[in-house]
Amino acid sequence: MRKFMVIAIPLFSLLIFVGIMLSGDFLKKPLGNYDDIPGSINELIQTVQSEKWDEAGIKVKELNAKWKRIVNRVQFSSERDEINFFSMSLARLEGAILVKDKINAVMELKEAYEHWDQLGQ
Repeated sequence: MRKFMVIAIPLFSLLIFVGIMLSGDFLKKPLGNYDDIPGSINELIQTVQSEKWDEAGIKVKELNAKWKRIVNRVQFSSERDEINFFSMSLARLEGAILVKDKINAVMELKEAYEHWDQLGQ
């Protein structure tokens, strides 16, 4: 029995840790409308292209709130660099919306989407 426990406990622990590390793609999927990052990015692109800057400012704050909810789920299964790059893209996006720079805002949104796509892979 002791030999079984000596082998089973570390093996079971390793399986759990590997499962957590490989679950990033599953964990980043939206569980509802309150954490749909790709949908929010697409809405923001349309809002910025329409040059509705006040609405874009509100939507970027909502996107930040969604990101803060999701980052807690994916932080153990995603690369730290991708998480930081996505956060930096959102920060630069806020600046571009603040100065009403359509080109940079769309560019940052596309970059953020690319980082989102790479998250958990």
